[in-house]
Amino acid sequence: MNRLFVFLFFLLLYVLIDLYIFQVVRQLTEEQPTGRRYLYFGLYWFITIAAWSGIFLYSRLDPEQFKSLRVVFISVFFVNIVSKLFAGVVLLTDDLRRGILWVIDLMGTREQPFSKSRSDFMAKSALIAGAVPLATLSFGIISGAHDYRVRRRTLHFPNLPAAFDGIQIAQLSDIHTGSFFNKTAVRGGVDMVQAEKPDLILFTGDLVNDYSEEARDYLDVFKHLNAPLGVHSIMGNHDYGDYRGWSSQEAKLKDVKNLHEMHGYMGWQIMLNENKAITVDGESIGLLGVENWGKGRFSKYGDMVKTYEGMEDLPFKLLMSHDPSHWDSQIRPEYSDIDLTLSGHTHGMQFGVEIGNFRWSPSKFVYKQWADLYQEGAQYLYVNRGFGFIGYPGRVGILPEITILELKRGVA
Repeated sequence: MNRLFVFLFFLLLYVLIDLYIFQVVRQLTEEQPTGRRYLYFGLYWFITIAAWSGIFLYSRLDPEQFKSLRVVFISVFFVNIVSKLFAGVVLLTDDLRRGILWVIDLMGTREQPFSKSRSDFMAKSALIAGAVPLATLSFGIISGAHDYRVRRRTLHFPNLPAAFDGIQIAQLSDIHTGSFFNKTAVRGGVDMVQAEKPDLILFTGDLVNDYSEEARDYLDVFKHLNAPLGVHSIMGNHDYGDYRGWSSQEAKLKDVKNLHEMHGYMGWQIMLNENKAITVDGESIGLLGVENWGKGRFSKYGDMVKTYEGMEDLPFKLLMSHDPSHWDSQIRPEYSDIDLTLSGHTHGMQFGVEIGNFRWSPSKFVYKQWADLYQEGAQYLYVNRGFGFIGYPGRVGILPEITILELKRGVA
């Protein structure tokens, strides 16, 4: 009953927004021939009905059999509603302005009463405001979703063993196979990783959205990832099935175990609150993999005491921890000898602006560290922007990432 109430509330709100914006369509087509005007009206309401019909069908279609169609439905709805919200903000701002002037007129303090009708300029401004996100978000789906970018960083550590001087580490994060709709493009991203010839590949969590079977069709794609020092992985918050209803706790745990086995099938060594020494020419560094630990509402499966145990004497330590909020909350305060932490999780909200060294995304209002490299004292954190996507099936400005980190011995 509660879900039905929420659905009806948002449906009513959406209808009101649609009617609000439709007044602009009527205003700007007043001088058009009647037939053409009704054509515009029909097109406007057809898009609205199609968007809501798609959402209605989305939950009723089999996720595996109609995966691509479900992506289309959610994309049309999302782009449609965001565009109308932008247009609505412009209209509301103008209506507030006109309301204030109307009150002033009632008080008799203006010599010339203002025109109560909305100007064509503001009506056109509202349509432009709606058209910009419509074009941008559509482009983000068509082009940005799989526009993989290799981002390179060189980090210097005086305590890095000589045998590891110049080691190349490839980091992937947030693959989210449950969102993919273009296997060819995904395979191209994997080929880009392999073309870098990394010494070590690390995956920092979120292979799926909700359950293990989402990864089934992509296991043989990601199985192609390989490196001389291996492919290692951890779990992200989406990998535990916490966002899906289960018939029992046993069913949920079985699904998590199935996901672990999928990592093994791909040749990925999954690390579940554990560590290992990676040895080259008789020298070793510590690789640690903690399960998800997130500040606030996110799940805390991670156990750093267990993860760190036995690593005390190794000169250099690299930790994989999915959620970057873990760094400030626990890692830096309690484990000052962990030199480098690799995270993901934020996706940079899949939307933002990156020009040169300038970087902005709404993600910055949620996470202190949300993309790229951060340093506090001698400790570093790198936050990968994510390989895949979830929710909005695209990316605008914050593009999918393949990270290549080169570790150098010494001081920069």
